[in-house]
Amino acid sequence: MSEARAESADSVRHAVFVQMNDPMGNSVLAYERSGDGRLNEAGRYPTGGNGGAALQAPVDALASQGSLVYDPGHSRLYAVNAGSDSLTVFDVDGARLTRRQVIDSGGTFPVSLAVQGDLLYALNAGGDGTVQGFRISLDGLVPMPQSRRSLDLGNANPPVFISAPAQVGISPEARHLVVTTKNHNTIKVFLLDSDGCPRGEPVVTPTANPVPFSFAFTRQGIAVTEVGTSSVTHYELHADGTLTPLGSVADGQAALCWIQPLGGRLYGANAGSGTISAFDLAPDGRVALSGHDGGVVAQPGGAPIDMASSGSYLYVQNPVAGRLDGYRAAQDGTLQQVATVTGLPMFANGHGMEGIAAS
Repeated sequence: MSEARAESADSVRHAVFVQMNDPMGNSVLAYERSGDGRLNEAGRYPTGGNGGAALQAPVDALASQGSLVYDPGHSRLYAVNAGSDSLTVFDVDGARLTRRQVIDSGGTFPVSLAVQGDLLYALNAGGDGTVQGFRISLDGLVPMPQSRRSLDLGNANPPVFISAPAQVGISPEARHLVVTTKNHNTIKVFLLDSDGCPRGEPVVTPTANPVPFSFAFTRQGIAVTEVGTSSVTHYELHADGTLTPLGSVADGQAALCWIQPLGGRLYGANAGSGTISAFDLAPDGRVALSGHDGGVVAQPGGAPIDMASSGSYLYVQNPVAGRLDGYRAAQDGTLQQVATVTGLPMFANGHGMEGIAAS
């Protein structure tokens, strides 16, 4: 299935993890990442839960970013089991995983996770939607009883993909909890107290463009993909939870949903046009397309979705093609393909793999 074995003993300490999201039994595939970016399959690890599928999902069953998250501070991997309303905690040793815990997610249809220090938040997309906080301990995750909050979205369970919340994130200083709501066209920001619990109701900001999906934290705030215009908008995040747009640019592609920082740039996956775009952020917060060809730096075809970075490499999940693609990022933002893993499950009947992380 994969291209090559690791080239040195040190290189096998780096790994790429891909979540299968199978409704009959979720699992994670682990790959050793060699020094030149190539991948070698190292094992399949059941999560102890079931995958799930949002209603009417076109290519991305969970319709989210961050369903599989690597935590370097604790050498752990966290996975959502959307079909069984649970989370799985794995201990990570290179590309080897040991399942430590399966725990209730604190809601229904969990789709996204965020880690900052000893704090983890889960985003549950079913029904009204909830966020649930956990403390990271030696034994696994410990629910924080006062942390659960409703998003008041009024969706179904499972939710329709376009109305499901897409991502949860914890700001670098652990003072803000951020959630994007897709076709509700808002970003919700909870202020966190010193214990990591939300204080009061969220601050709600309408987005500059419709359908906010994924985001990445920046020095000023957050860079958000907005699917309705296939744009990235950079927002300043203020101490009081309000957001101010600093700049926005459309990439001229279709269905820009996922975003991944790498090498001082942002890379976006365009599921509708089968391309990867690159973006630069100026010191004043403005956003611009990188390089040549209108910012398009790779054309994998199919429907690229979730992404992860490892060193100078970018790895892109492609469920329609049943493939995982790896690229080396150059200084000018261009991508050179270095790895291809084929034979992965293809998206069918609303179900498919989703979730990728890397060390």
